[in-house]
Amino acid sequence: MAVQASRQVVGVDVGGTFTDMVMIDPSSGAVRLAKVSTTPENQAVGVLNALTIAEADLSALDLIVHGTTTTTNAVLERKLARTGLITTAGFRDVLELGRRTRPQAYGMKGEFRPIIARDLRLEVPERMDAAGRVVTPLDEGAVLAAASDLLARGCESLVVHFLHAYANPEHELRAAAILKTIWPNDYITLGHALLSESREFERGVTAAVNASVQPLLARYVGALETALQNGGYTGQLLVMNGNGGMVSAARVAEEAAKTVMSGPASGVMAAAYSGRAAGVPDLITYDMGGTSTDVALIRGAEPSVSNETEIEYAMPIHVPMVDVRTVGAGGGSVARVNAAGLLEVGPDSAGADPGPICYGRGGTEPTISDANLLLGRLDPGRISAVTGGVSLDDIRDVFSARLGAPLGLDAVRAAEAVLRLANTRMAGAIRMVSVSLGADPRDFALFAFGGAGPLHATALARELGIPRVMIPPRPGITNAIGCVVADLRHDYVRTLNRPLDALDMSDLRAVFDAQAVEGEALIGAETLRLKGTRRVHSVDMQFVGQTHLIRVPIDDPAIDKDVLRAVFDQVYFRRFRVELPQVRVNLVNANTSVIGARADIDLSTLIDPAGRRATLAEAQRAVRAVYFEDGWRDTAVYRRDLLPLDAVIEGPAVIEQMDTTSLIEPGCVARSDTGGNLMVEVG
Repeated sequence: MAVQASRQVVGVDVGGTFTDMVMIDPSSGAVRLAKVSTTPENQAVGVLNALTIAEADLSALDLIVHGTTTTTNAVLERKLARTGLITTAGFRDVLELGRRTRPQAYGMKGEFRPIIARDLRLEVPERMDAAGRVVTPLDEGAVLAAASDLLARGCESLVVHFLHAYANPEHELRAAAILKTIWPNDYITLGHALLSESREFERGVTAAVNASVQPLLARYVGALETALQNGGYTGQLLVMNGNGGMVSAARVAEEAAKTVMSGPASGVMAAAYSGRAAGVPDLITYDMGGTSTDVALIRGAEPSVSNETEIEYAMPIHVPMVDVRTVGAGGGSVARVNAAGLLEVGPDSAGADPGPICYGRGGTEPTISDANLLLGRLDPGRISAVTGGVSLDDIRDVFSARLGAPLGLDAVRAAEAVLRLANTRMAGAIRMVSVSLGADPRDFALFAFGGAGPLHATALARELGIPRVMIPPRPGITNAIGCVVADLRHDYVRTLNRPLDALDMSDLRAVFDAQAVEGEALIGAETLRLKGTRRVHSVDMQFVGQTHLIRVPIDDPAIDKDVLRAVFDQVYFRRFRVELPQVRVNLVNANTSVIGARADIDLSTLIDPAGRRATLAEAQRAVRAVYFEDGWRDTAVYRRDLLPLDAVIEGPAVIEQMDTTSLIEPGCVARSDTGGNLMVEVG
């Protein structure tokens, strides 16, 4: 395969607050950056604004890769296309019954709204058994009648979800053929086509999510493509998926559910790429933005991928996604004293509008960003220059009245308490993602990014015993960088659900081969030039009688049973520290990922090498009082873009740049490496 042409490549990530863009010319290393406000009413406007600010010549661009929050926000906010469901008689309520859990495990009340309302879930006579044998033939007339009813009710999108279609999709395929004769568009999702998995609840929810966001994503991507073409762009538009790979805009809406969580996934891919280049392959990623904090685990420069993601209560989306855990703690998280007299931080956020008090847009609630400003960690001049109108005294008064008075603290101590509590919550998320996967945080480096991540990273690392923090050159636009370096990727899951000792291994190999052939055909059809493709195989296994699955990597698809059992035992022991050699093992799913690798891109020019100074003193711009555990300290403030590549910075120090501020706490030492990363040794 030919290597990617050396023309300009653009990565754009649309976040809840900002739209970030990076444009790199691989041949010259030239970089342009842009950060603009997201335009929620039409995200394409924000993307075009970023390209305009970067003075991008659309006709000279070779590739645009786009990460979007369109589908994620639509699901979380329930701003979805009207969707109908046709399912097996007796199973219309599967999406609502779920797994017999409750929104609040220890509460007496809770609310849950299924993706598809009950009056839009219709049943038809049909039935396969779990072995794929026909029990009740498909009633084709009932399928037509149900579709006509749903059209009359105003449905734009449709799901066909039959009970055992994963074992035999004949009825779903026949229903689709019938429906295409009357359905006015292509928005028909077959449950087995998106997820060939045995669990009908998860398969049904995944299909329902896909169908309900499909029209929204198709319209958005279509409008963006048209606007780019009108501006002279002739290259390809690729869209990030939640698995950390990319897919052509031409087919992204077919599997729209796979774009859920694509923003957080792109940041994790950038971390894996940067860690591999820096020789730090084992990372815990820590992405703190304005509303939330996302955490993920990377081993051997490969992110952990899960097909059991639940983005909110009773909303499992069982397609492979980078395993990202989220907590409601971001720069805009609101602090308050509750009715019991206890301090709370988050999960509700001041958002982008009005935002924290320091934004000067009318915000009145104290937030994490305001606490950082009050303690000297952020520069009042840089923030007030954006909007103006709010002084430090104003913020101090709010903290004193809203938090300090009820807690018996002054404003500074109240701000410190806010940061301590926020750090505790974020440290809990890091423990959750690492310990739940059988990993010790002390064996990893903390990769800190996002607009606020580098401000809190050294404090979190110290609390968790993590020895090193890695801060990339452009932490605030890392998700956009992930779009630039990500590969093409297609993932497949097929349920076998057989005891290992009764499984014919040739059946497993046949599934792997079929999945790989399909993925390679899709990648081969792309016009994007690649440096090669690779296959990654795995199986989901469990002890007989268990419910939960564990992912087992397969290096050789021709593996025999004894070796596979030994690998499963190793993975299980590493995760749970338990050995159960006497218990039978079940092989549930066969998984294949086909990855089309793009040419490497040098990220060392993200900070212009020509702008770096010869000495650390030349990069220092000020000394500012910053509050730490032992009180106020005079702290050197440096400009990140001026730091020499051999810089050694002893804490305390503040390092400022266009997209974020980094805090090096007392006792820590930061060193710049050849790639422009800051490697912080935590004292």
